[in-house]
Amino acid sequence: MNMSLLSVERRALSSPPLDELAPILESGLLKNFNNVTVKVSPCADLRHPPWNLAASGICGNEKIADIGGPPYLHPFPNLSKKYNLLDIAKLVEMGGTGSMLGAGAGPFHVLGRNTELMPNVAWRPRVDGSLEMENLTRHAEIDDEEGIICHRTALRASTTDFGLMANLFCSNGEPGEVLHIVVQGRKGELNFPHAVQAILSNRYGPDYPISMGGVFRITRGKARVHVMPEFSQEALSTGADVNKWLKFYEFNAPLVCLTVFHSSDPGMDLRMEHTHCFSEHGDGGHYHEDTTPEIVEYEAYLNLAHSIWRIDRPPG
Repeated sequence: MNMSLLSVERRALSSPPLDELAPILESGLLKNFNNVTVKVSPCADLRHPPWNLAASGICGNEKIADIGGPPYLHPFPNLSKKYNLLDIAKLVEMGGTGSMLGAGAGPFHVLGRNTELMPNVAWRPRVDGSLEMENLTRHAEIDDEEGIICHRTALRASTTDFGLMANLFCSNGEPGEVLHIVVQGRKGELNFPHAVQAILSNRYGPDYPISMGGVFRITRGKARVHVMPEFSQEALSTGADVNKWLKFYEFNAPLVCLTVFHSSDPGMDLRMEHTHCFSEHGDGGHYHEDTTPEIVEYEAYLNLAHSIWRIDRPPG
């Protein structure tokens, strides 16, 4: 796909300081979880276990890119929608050093099948002007026995491509101060990112969008996750059709989840929340919620985006 032909919309955000958000989130999350700690603190080095990300942090030049979307998947897949992470980085003006993490659809044209993608890349310039890439992106696919295989995409193909859609938190990948959140025991109905999202939406309202991204771990308990099977040969015309087509699983912790979400949509037809997860024990896919509320534990490092970039918005 010629990236120069894609529509690009940009919205600058005026985000509140992290130290304003921390007590708001701590108070709000206590309505949904039994034990909550929210602090502004230096980000852990996310390159190391148990996080295993491509960049050390999620700070510097923070922005969110929303590319394509579900209308390119259903009712029938639009197989012309092929994208590249590094091309998207140029479109959103990331510069010579950067990182991306988030959730998307895998490069079907490279892997030969439909998959869930966990984008996880970082890059910096070499002396000769080329890019030094750390590509730790993973994808989850359904095997012939309808089990899940989740592994490094680079082990199958040297690519930074993806298809159909992605929601990406972009930054310079630098260390810095972020929100560090730890919660235990869910007593409310909302999953973790939806709980944070709802607090921000209720506090700041529809005219003050706040967009965030980063990583959280489910350190104890289980989660409900879906993985897309092969593209449907029949029209997926309703939400019920889509849910019947998807394959749902329950996976054990620990799970590392890459997340992007917004408190409100400033007229850009955004996907309001998108989270994919992976693990070192071979599970991964699209996170829905935990299934063990009494014992579940989450730990998160989240940061604010200062702009939203809407790329190749589906028509209609």
